[in-house]
Amino acid sequence: MKDLLVAAQSVFIGISVTVFIYWLLNKIVKFLPRKTAKVLTPYVFIGPVVLLIGGFLIFPALQSIRLSFMEEDIDGSTTWVGLANYKGLFGDENFIQMLGNNALWVALAPLVTVSFGLLIAQLANQVKPKLESIIKSTIFMPMTISFVAAASIWRLQFAYAPDGQRQVGLFNAIWTALGGKAQTWMQIDAFKINTLFLIVIFIWLNAGFAMVLLSAAIKAVPEDTLEAGRVDGANRNQIFFRIIMPQIWPMVLAVFITVLIGAMKIFGIVLAMTGGNFGTNVLAQNFYLEYFSYGNTGPAMATVVILMMAIIPVMIYQIRHYKKTEANN
Repeated sequence: MKDLLVAAQSVFIGISVTVFIYWLLNKIVKFLPRKTAKVLTPYVFIGPVVLLIGGFLIFPALQSIRLSFMEEDIDGSTTWVGLANYKGLFGDENFIQMLGNNALWVALAPLVTVSFGLLIAQLANQVKPKLESIIKSTIFMPMTISFVAAASIWRLQFAYAPDGQRQVGLFNAIWTALGGKAQTWMQIDAFKINTLFLIVIFIWLNAGFAMVLLSAAIKAVPEDTLEAGRVDGANRNQIFFRIIMPQIWPMVLAVFITVLIGAMKIFGIVLAMTGGNFGTNVLAQNFYLEYFSYGNTGPAMATVVILMMAIIPVMIYQIRHYKKTEANN
């Protein structure tokens, strides 16, 4: 109850202070000459946001880059070590394995998520409205919970009990019913099976997001273009791939990039399911372990910088693609 009151108090104070700041800035601008006020008004209203972004995003990023070239001692002092932290990471076999895991996430998670979301969107749009609502609500429901909560649910599905005991986990219950032995699924690193199971959780969580956006895009396709295809004798597959897909492709690409970024920085699922053990470690999880568990600031920040360098080009492409799409519309 105390935590709830503190949270409510923080929200109230935060909103009140924000309103007061904008009210005060607006009053100050009104006292300026009209031309000056007209020029400054947009900057006055976006100024606090820019400061917050600079304080909580840009400055920590620059600080991370700086610390990635340092070695921190027990007393908190730092020593310049140049590229030693990066050399140490790339010389570690476990780090190379992590890069491979991230590559597997990037290769599979976005493609399967968007494909599944697109499939459900297309099929759901062809049923009656009431059934459509039920299907879409069911698929979207996992999106409303956090990665850690989802991982807790799936841990029960993968739960293991020794032979002779009742299998609580769904997978082992089915497997033993078929005559197999109970498996510790999250420890099976052969052919990256445990990582593939983690990717399944990610797909389960994000397919609803892809479905909602792609469903809206499909519904926005002009009916006259579909009717023209039918008149010309096109079947359902031809209408979908030759008429619908070209028109919704910008949205498909936007959703793919968004899911791709999420897969690149995946952390919560790995932390809650395996803690990065059994060959499932990824870059974000390695940062957590190095910084919070081992206290190795330099290698931790070097890991963050590598992750940022991988994500930033994708984000730049996403922004350019969005601007190009807006310009065409």
